[in-house]
Amino acid sequence: MITLYGIKNCDTVKKARKWLENNGVDYQFHDFREDGMGDVPLKVWLDAFGWQEVLNRRSTSWRALSDTQKDAMDNNSALTLALETPTLIKRPVTTAGNITRFGFKEKEFAELTDQPN
Repeated sequence: MITLYGIKNCDTVKKARKWLENNGVDYQFHDFREDGMGDVPLKVWLDAFGWQEVLNRRSTSWRALSDTQKDAMDNNSALTLALETPTLIKRPVTTAGNITRFGFKEKEFAELTDQPN
């Protein structure tokens, strides 16, 4: 089963959901805001990929952080901040079995779902 994590009004999440639906891929959607962060394996993602891959450093949420917060960023502070401000997480996050992808690229989605691109 594929799980897509994100925020429903995020343009990139909308593109990913549309791609999955157009390609007949069954998936579960977890909205960080509506469904909460309790079941999100954020620590697992941070441990496996590091905060540089998990956090979106182009987001307005990232830009709103102080220089001190950015300079001191590590996995622990990323965990705390992302739980408080889920919009810091690069979206969408897609999991399929033991595979996790951040962001939306059609080619990666096709590989993840075994669909032709």
